[in-house]
Amino acid sequence: MDIAAIDRFEASQGRLASLAYRLLGSAADAEDAVQDTFLRWQAPYRERVEVPEAWLTKVVTNLCLDRLRSAQARHEQAAGAWLPEPLLDSDPMLGPADTFEQRESVSLAVLTLLERLSPVERAVYVLREAFSYSHAEIAGILDITESASQQHVHRARIRVAAERRRGSETDPASARRVVEEFLAAATSGRTERLVALLTDDVTAVSDGAGLSKRLLHYKTRERVASYVRAGFKPTPAKRRLAGGSPAFYIALVNGSPAVLAVVDDRVVGAVAFEVSDGKVASLRGIAAADRLARLNEAWRQHEPDAPAINAW
Repeated sequence: MDIAAIDRFEASQGRLASLAYRLLGSAADAEDAVQDTFLRWQAPYRERVEVPEAWLTKVVTNLCLDRLRSAQARHEQAAGAWLPEPLLDSDPMLGPADTFEQRESVSLAVLTLLERLSPVERAVYVLREAFSYSHAEIAGILDITESASQQHVHRARIRVAAERRRGSETDPASARRVVEEFLAAATSGRTERLVALLTDDVTAVSDGAGLSKRLLHYKTRERVASYVRAGFKPTPAKRRLAGGSPAFYIALVNGSPAVLAVVDDRVVGAVAFEVSDGKVASLRGIAAADRLARLNEAWRQHEPDAPAINAW
């Protein structure tokens, strides 16, 4: 392959990875899809490609659709053991963040909701909302009609809006203050203060510290507060599981505030928050090592602020 062809691919690589991550919710799977796209780009018929960017977008999108339709993906969905892979906000794989729609499309809340769409609905929604492709362009990428593209994105928007808490964007500084207060209450044992910091319809989901085969779901302020208090209460068993006594940092993950548990510069757990009107509306706890791999890579190159809690 000549240098010019490699340069063309590398010019699109970041956008392809961001697209694949939004479609798959997994950085590792997104990297695989981009690598498979590069292998196809090396084929002899590449010389006949008139618009490389459009061709590469079509290839990576359809590779992601194949993965979404796979038996393994269906099994993971049926088992209820799926959470999006969290990414530190400095990660280029998060891609464009110029508009509210682009920022929301990569939030853990929306990535979770997209899992409930059909693969084609998910692809149309991401291409339209996050990357502003026209319906004519989407039709060409997915080999569907423009009318079908319009219908798919309409249905997808309705399904996402029906379950999505869509208010105005919360100011990052305000959201951080809420999470700081929440963390202080969680680690001090002040359950009544925790309850006061939760919305009436709060939800929480956890992968059970990476040990559960199914996601753990919690509803009602009292149950969520009890779950959080139990999770943040230090015990010798938890320290052994974490590999030491973690420090707790507050960082931005997928555009939202998160608490990261860090042992020896290694993130062993992440709790991502959705804040609405000054209260916590949802939490997602992720501790499975494979879901934290890329975040850990970014964290080791990151210069964080001082920990919110230095010793646990």
